[in-house]
Amino acid sequence: MPPTGKRIVFTGGSGKAGKHVIPELIQRGYEVLNLDLIDFPDPSANVPTLRTDLTDSGQVFNALTNNFNFSQYEDPLLPGPPDVVIHFAAYARNLLVPDNECFRGNVTSTYNVIEAACKLGVKKIIIASSETTYEVCFGHGNLDYASFPLDEDSDVNPMDTYAISKLCGERVARGFARRFDIDIYAFRIGNVVEPHEYERDFPKYINNPESRKRNAWSYIDARDLGQMCDLAVQAPKLGFQIFNATNTEITATKPTRQFLEQWCPNTPITREMDEWEAPLSNRKIREMLGFKENHNWRKYYKPE
Repeated sequence: MPPTGKRIVFTGGSGKAGKHVIPELIQRGYEVLNLDLIDFPDPSANVPTLRTDLTDSGQVFNALTNNFNFSQYEDPLLPGPPDVVIHFAAYARNLLVPDNECFRGNVTSTYNVIEAACKLGVKKIIIASSETTYEVCFGHGNLDYASFPLDEDSDVNPMDTYAISKLCGERVARGFARRFDIDIYAFRIGNVVEPHEYERDFPKYINNPESRKRNAWSYIDARDLGQMCDLAVQAPKLGFQIFNATNTEITATKPTRQFLEQWCPNTPITREMDEWEAPLSNRKIREMLGFKENHNWRKYYKPE
């Protein structure tokens, strides 16, 4: 359990991932302020939200030195920066806004958050990158992956605006981590699955394997993503790091190598993979941060 009172500013907490990650962090003893344009969707969670336009650098600097709640007015000390900033806010995919706005919003907000946090003295920042950087998810046509497993050292050259915006965020993070000698971790987050989606969606995923190629037959349970954030906050000084944020096992009923040879025969397998290892591999986050999944998909859906 982290030290009592450790303070996190979390951007985009009202979104699909954040609304599960923040309660996981609160359960682990953190105090969390949500920066978003809409309130936290579950009023009973008592998550304070400060409505903040992250593309406005002045608002970002101000928000990172803001009271989390009214009770802090009783504290004789003025609010300072948080211990940790977790930046998930973004246009969540292509086709929500025109491409140039997707790029502008995602890159500008990520730059502003990282710059403000660094200049205010925050020593740990976690940003949301994406599985889309591995090129196939939003690529045009029936593309093949360069190799399996997909790991953090793979060369990436996506063609779509959303993925490019995420790579720009990674590059900003790398540069600022070096400049300020701090920890910034970029999570390449897989397809986020909420608890209610197993029963609804996994029959389609398992029975129609072609439909999951763009997600590399991988996923991340939103609650396990919360655990990953906790582990990243607690990690010793690691500088800039990229971590695939996915669950451990492939979403298939055949072992990984057999499945990939059937459904992605043109993609070479470059190392021995665990029997059920997800093609978008989380080996690095397991080995470096100690992640152990709590929400394997087989707990919630039993294939026939």
